Amino acid sequence: MTTQLESSGAQHDARVDDGTHPETRGIDLVSDAERHGRARDLVLVWAAPGVSILNLTIGVTLVLLGLEPWQAVGLVLLASLLWILPGIVAASGPAAGTSGSVITRAMYGIAGNRLFVTVVGWLIGAVFLSLSWLASSFMGADVLRRVGLDDPVWTPIGVTLVVSAVTVVVAIFGHGLILRIYPVLAAVLLAIFLAVGVSIMPAVDWAYANPEPLEGVALLSAASIGFTILASTPLSFINSPDIARYLPRSTSPVRIALATAVGGAAPTVVFTVVGVLLGTALTPDALAGGIDAAIFDLLPSWLAPVLVLGVVVNTIALNAMTTYTSSMALQAIGLRLQRIPAAIIVGVVGTALTIALVLTSNLLAAVNLMLQFLVVVSAPAMAIFAADVLLRRARYDGAQLFDDRPGGRFWYHRGWSVPGMTALGVGGIASAVCLATDVWVGPVALALGVVDLSVPVGMLVAGALYALLLRSPIAKDGRP
Repeated sequence: MTTQLESSGAQHDARVDDGTHPETRGIDLVSDAERHGRARDLVLVWAAPGVSILNLTIGVTLVLLGLEPWQAVGLVLLASLLWILPGIVAASGPAAGTSGSVITRAMYGIAGNRLFVTVVGWLIGAVFLSLSWLASSFMGADVLRRVGLDDPVWTPIGVTLVVSAVTVVVAIFGHGLILRIYPVLAAVLLAIFLAVGVSIMPAVDWAYANPEPLEGVALLSAASIGFTILASTPLSFINSPDIARYLPRSTSPVRIALATAVGGAAPTVVFTVVGVLLGTALTPDALAGGIDAAIFDLLPSWLAPVLVLGVVVNTIALNAMTTYTSSMALQAIGLRLQRIPAAIIVGVVGTALTIALVLTSNLLAAVNLMLQFLVVVSAPAMAIFAADVLLRRARYDGAQLFDDRPGGRFWYHRGWSVPGMTALGVGGIASAVCLATDVWVGPVALALGVVDLSVPVGMLVAGALYALLLRSPIAKDGRP
């Protein structure tokens, strides 16, 4: 235990979380003397990543699926309720005083957690890194194309490299810088995206109606697929404890949950609804050149580059948070790396994946497909984490989470937690057989008429099975 605690970070001083120096702390425990901040500080921290071009893209997708605008808006509001789950999970951060990738040892065991973080944690991080960088790459390249830099390969790759470099720098400075600059970024992004929203309003077809309104199973299919895409964002933030871990131990878990949920949900709802309205203004011909070009065509010439700036800023905000937390995930799986080199490795991997997508994808197709597949792992993982927090009443002993010796509280069965690993596997299978995408339709989804129930089924199966097994003798040690 001592070896791991010492290897996860360097010596710390008062500057470690002031935002003006690189943060050297990794997964090691935050002492009570170093705790600071209030729960409400989390609202604007989570708002900055939420003011995103991906939300506009998802909103357009809901209309393209055949939903009426009012149906799409109702679906957005319904899916926004899932933001309470990252909020519940975030409450474990101050309780344990460490990263979420360490806290999940309570769910999966010391050895099982290494597998979980390697496969699930890294998959979620890689998807959102690549999708966000992909959005900024396509839109930045489109602006540069309009001024003569029109190389279809090297221009978007160049944008990706610049944005990813800035993102990694923010992640290196870490939690303190995130707390300082994200409220400012949220305000800047809000102004830019509100200007975009106002600019597209004249083009909105307020009387829009699907020429062939969906009914019955067809309507249920479209709505279920749309819900899965919407749900993938809040369900992906199992890293929320990492942002809350510096809060004082006495901070109310309810306030942490509400601040995280409101900060994530509010901008997501607003700008996904704007995307729905945008969808009524875009014809198939307009979308032929990509959604980025279609949006630019609706904006005043001065606002297009400003929007790209907003997309880049949002990308940095979202991906710096992801890179920051993913760097600690590398430490949690046992790699003897300081957090800063780990952040650089995460950035390199995410950049490589983004470049691969730039060469093979368009933005709309990449977003929809990857977000749908993401729920196969994120839905059961989030359900298990939230269930564990609730069952333990957000009580975690950080020192015990670092005890990786046989016989430790979270050693379980040879380092593996049967309840956690079983619930994750069964929940993932349940989610996969209920998933409906362009390249995979599970047998249950197919039997229902291509209705996608992957999110509710995956979450219900994983959460309920975990709670049941955790109360059974098979759980052995470490139960609440």
